[in-house]
Amino acid sequence: MKIITALFALSLAAQAQIQGVAQPLFNGKDLTGWKGEGYEVKDGTIVATAQGRNLVTEKTFANYILDFEFQLQPGANNGIGIHYPGEGDAAYVGMEVQVLDDTSPDYAKLEPGQYHGSIYKLVPAKRGHLKPVGEWNLQRITVSGPLVRVELNGTVIAEGNLDALSKAHPDHAGAKRRSGHIAFCGHGAGVAFRNISICEMPPAANIEGVKAAGFTQIFDGTTLTGWKVDKGSEGHWVAANGVIKYDGRSEAAVKDLWSEKSYKDFTLVFDWRWGAPGPMMKRPVIGPDGKETGEMVEVQELDSGIYLRGSSKSQVNLWNWPCGSGEVYGYRTDGNQPAEVRAAVTPIANADKPVGEWNRMMITLKGEVLSVTLNGKTVIENASLPGTPAEGPIGLQHHGAAIDFANIWIKEL
Repeated sequence: MKIITALFALSLAAQAQIQGVAQPLFNGKDLTGWKGEGYEVKDGTIVATAQGRNLVTEKTFANYILDFEFQLQPGANNGIGIHYPGEGDAAYVGMEVQVLDDTSPDYAKLEPGQYHGSIYKLVPAKRGHLKPVGEWNLQRITVSGPLVRVELNGTVIAEGNLDALSKAHPDHAGAKRRSGHIAFCGHGAGVAFRNISICEMPPAANIEGVKAAGFTQIFDGTTLTGWKVDKGSEGHWVAANGVIKYDGRSEAAVKDLWSEKSYKDFTLVFDWRWGAPGPMMKRPVIGPDGKETGEMVEVQELDSGIYLRGSSKSQVNLWNWPCGSGEVYGYRTDGNQPAEVRAAVTPIANADKPVGEWNRMMITLKGEVLSVTLNGKTVIENASLPGTPAEGPIGLQHHGAAIDFANIWIKEL
């Protein structure tokens, strides 16, 4: 627990100063990577038509800096959905940063939290920084954990802390969310968008605190140095801005990402999140004895894991099954193992955060004894892994799901 709490959130200002590599969210040619109707591509811009409602990214995002330009027509009304779950009214199930022609007579008597740049009905924005209708504006939205900042043409016009906002507005579901899709929220009025890019950021970490605790970084934040990338995985396992992103589509013979170095006894600390939704499937409920109860629950099918000491059997699962992450499938399902072994590798509790949010996990392996902490809760404690290798590399598993990793540190024991 002390190791986990050594990693803590920095301020939004510190996160926003990261000079990361931005990736385009719009290729300027078509709507690849987006879902929705009523939007069209014209001359390198996305244009909302009279039929336009929600245009939604296929991927989900958590910590990021979103940059874009927009051009208003008279009476224009749109919005930027953040932390949007993919269906429902983005202003309430997620949050909507208003895009609006503040000068229109139609909007002369709105509430303060409804004008351009406001986090709709949650945080009013400063007015007077929009360029005249027909000119291009530059806007930046920074999201870092619970902190949200909106900048318009170089001026900060709105800032909010979602932790405080969710307490002040307990019925607002979106204020409680910390990840989701990005969306354009049309209301039947013309707005054009261009030069849309995103710079994703990892969860903040107290680097000096982790070093002082004796940990060594095994992901440098910008490259896959120290990791084996097989031919066919290039472009699928990628590193930038402190995040290893995997799209789940490697074509390599060995699709997993393995450390070049081998380890004996260690404590591994890292962050992870699902990068895109998974298909809905029924998955079994697992009892405390490690056996399936016969009950099935429909969940998003999302699956990955951490291979320990080069062994696929000694794998700490990251998945969305009802029992939660931390389970060691290879031992739990091995009928030759004693009952106490199978029970001990079954999570005590489901400690996973909602799909898309960052999780923080700590894995300790000493000899054949495993303990796992997830988001500050112990889910596996002193479980035995009989016959696990004495030494071997660490692997990030391919299982077809898009997943992100960050802040990967290890302490050899």
